[in-house]
Amino acid sequence: MNLSPATAFPRHLAIIMDGNGRWATQRSLPRTEGHRAGAETARRIVQECLDLGLEFLTLYAFSRENWNRPAQEVGFLFDLLVQFISRELPDLEKRGVRLRILGEEQNLPFAARRTLAHARARTARGERMELNLALNYSGREEIVRACRLYLEAGGAPAGLTPETLGEYLYTAGQPDPDLIIRTSGELRTSNFLLFQAAYSELYFTDTLWPDFTPLDLRAAIADFQARGRRFGAVSEPSF
Repeated sequence: MNLSPATAFPRHLAIIMDGNGRWATQRSLPRTEGHRAGAETARRIVQECLDLGLEFLTLYAFSRENWNRPAQEVGFLFDLLVQFISRELPDLEKRGVRLRILGEEQNLPFAARRTLAHARARTARGERMELNLALNYSGREEIVRACRLYLEAGGAPAGLTPETLGEYLYTAGQPDPDLIIRTSGELRTSNFLLFQAAYSELYFTDTLWPDFTPLDLRAAIADFQARGRRFGAVSEPSF
């Protein structure tokens, strides 16, 4: 699918990668196989976003609520994360990708923290695309954390504005996502980028994440390009 070069293109794309477990269940496979397939999809989508020239990509990889899953599954997810980062790091570094983590890292397993720190250091000079991995992430907690950091830095309550608060978010210095995609047919944002998504376009698809292809990505972006973004403004009276 060809995208229009003359139409607005998203600078920042965010994806809620949902459906790994259902994909595995439909195939009578363990849930871990769904997560493994989902990691391969993430690899393909990152590569496609690079090829398309996106500047910022955020992947919702592990929410604060995901700790409620069985311990064996959680352990597998972080082992898979370590494998994924270790395997893809040379290519990410070569292609100019800078890695950023959104979320509270101190509660992650030691191996994951060590691997992520190493990857951030190796990719710190990347200027082609910023890849955000939302790990142990909660949109509500991010807002609370930003307010606390603002106050701890000596900020006055009267001086707190959306702009100043934004400087204390995990995404400080980045544009808000233009487009948020959620796979698997669920019609909610699940505590993801609550502050940043105020004017994001939302795109929902029934496709399960492991089945989401670069062609599906292009279809979502084409849908985005066909929309008229007015950021709350109207072209004529609505009453």
